[in-house]
Amino acid sequence: MLPHKQIESALQFAVRAVLPDADVSTVLVRPCDPKFGDYQSNALMALAKTRKLNPRQLATDVLAKLDVSEICEKVEIAGAGFLNFRLKNSRLVHSLESAARGEHLFFEKCGGDASSQPRTIVIDFSSPNVAKPMHVGHIRSTGIGDALQRTLRLLGHRVISDNHIGDWGTQFGKLLLGWKQILNRAELERDAIAELERLYKVINAECDANPTRLEEAKMELVKLQAGDAENIAIWKEMIRLSQIQFDTIYARLGVKFDFALGESFYNPWLGEVVNDLLAKEIARESEGAVGVFSDGSLPPKEDPFLVNRDGEWVADPALVRKSDGGFNYTTTDLATVDYRLKTWAPQEIIYVVDDRQSGHFKKLFLILMRWKSEDVKKTKLVHVGFGKIMGDDGKPFKTRSGDTVKLGELLDEAEERAYKIVSEKSAELPEAQRKDIARVIGLGAVKYADLLPNRQSDYIFSWDKMLALQGNTAPYLVYAYARIKSIFRKSEAESAIRNPQSAIVLVAPEELTLAKHLLNFGITLEAVAEELRPNYLCNYLFELAGKFTSFYENCPVLKADDAVTKNSRLALCDLTARVLKQGLETLGIETVEQM
Repeated sequence: MLPHKQIESALQFAVRAVLPDADVSTVLVRPCDPKFGDYQSNALMALAKTRKLNPRQLATDVLAKLDVSEICEKVEIAGAGFLNFRLKNSRLVHSLESAARGEHLFFEKCGGDASSQPRTIVIDFSSPNVAKPMHVGHIRSTGIGDALQRTLRLLGHRVISDNHIGDWGTQFGKLLLGWKQILNRAELERDAIAELERLYKVINAECDANPTRLEEAKMELVKLQAGDAENIAIWKEMIRLSQIQFDTIYARLGVKFDFALGESFYNPWLGEVVNDLLAKEIARESEGAVGVFSDGSLPPKEDPFLVNRDGEWVADPALVRKSDGGFNYTTTDLATVDYRLKTWAPQEIIYVVDDRQSGHFKKLFLILMRWKSEDVKKTKLVHVGFGKIMGDDGKPFKTRSGDTVKLGELLDEAEERAYKIVSEKSAELPEAQRKDIARVIGLGAVKYADLLPNRQSDYIFSWDKMLALQGNTAPYLVYAYARIKSIFRKSEAESAIRNPQSAIVLVAPEELTLAKHLLNFGITLEAVAEELRPNYLCNYLFELAGKFTSFYENCPVLKADDAVTKNSRLALCDLTARVLKQGLETLGIETVEQM
């Protein structure tokens, strides 16, 4: 068991001895400022507050029952009731040596004890639309969702990723009309998505200008919804052509899904959903449509089914059936959750969708609590929101002509810019190798720049920043990894540090600082999984690379004074490389051995 887990387990045991009825799941230890120790727990203050106890006295009582003498130096009580823990050097060395032997990499998969059982988690992310090019905005949902599924899987959870593709809706009436009347077959062969996009734009403009054209488009949609053979065949061909684009982009990004159940998959159940909502009096008819209204259980300011207009709270229902009999996103999303609950029985469903949809998800989750209360009580529903990608002008990122930036073109440019940098710095490498390095660096730079900010913040897209070899960037971290691998190429000593008999010796301050940071890899992964924030891992890896640089500059490795020190420092190099590689891989970023 890793040191922080041992401390946590012992602390929970001691708390139970003092407060037998306490919920010890909140009694955790976390890394702290090095001047106070290696780990800290503030859990006793919250426990004391709820019981109206003196927190310092509670800390004193718990400390009397706490035995961590094999792991830590003397435990200290600080402030109002903090507990500070400082690891013994011997326990730190033990963890490093077992990691060097390949027994762990500073994290544990859940299931090792009763408090951390694997969960079944559905993650809904990316969700592009059929017949439209994937654009720069898709990088956010796709990258964040992929990093979260990788993290949760690494920690041992059962993850089901589902790409909820937009393959149904009113736009298909216009697309069908365009396909039948103005399709350019040669252009469809050359660039299917561009041609489908053109069809939609032309017909949409005509519909806006001419009510007759709009009626024609609606008739095509009605025929599609009624199962007309010709329209169904064209619609399926649009999906097939779109899937080629999706597969190409996802292959470049290294993103995989377990399922890609589009909106159309749920069509057979939409009528049943609305009928059930009506029967249970959760929804009601209004002006020919069917909607879910406020049930008055929340204060008006917190109620998403109400909106303030001119100082008065008025209804803002979630429509589940339109006045023309059609369904909408809310209906489909309700059917989707119902299907997921019945099929996978998840403990958690995570939606990685931009913050502009937060109102939709508030309504959706509240409707589900009223409609499927018993099932939803067992399932945590989470909207993982994120901000926008902005240009230098502080407005949403667009091309110079004002169009939305296509994702494929953005990735092409990333690779081209990276190739130019790699060719300038490593002209001696063969072209094929430079191209592969540029691919890893370019795609990694775009992903990392997106994952690094707090996900709910908007961020400014900057090629210069994201491709820089200095600062908190993917190129810097990939270079840090390649630099460590070059040490082993020079020393040909990788086999030596895999020797289970090799001892790790920590004397220099930089050795200790690096070693302790390595130990926090697992805590960081757990924090990412708990709070669904990949930026924690980005910052951890950046700090790791910085601590390694300080260690390497102050602690000679290949020119160490003796063989024991040399092998010990080589082991620290190897562990750092392995954590960097695993960490970047968890973010969906590849590494290279040479740059």
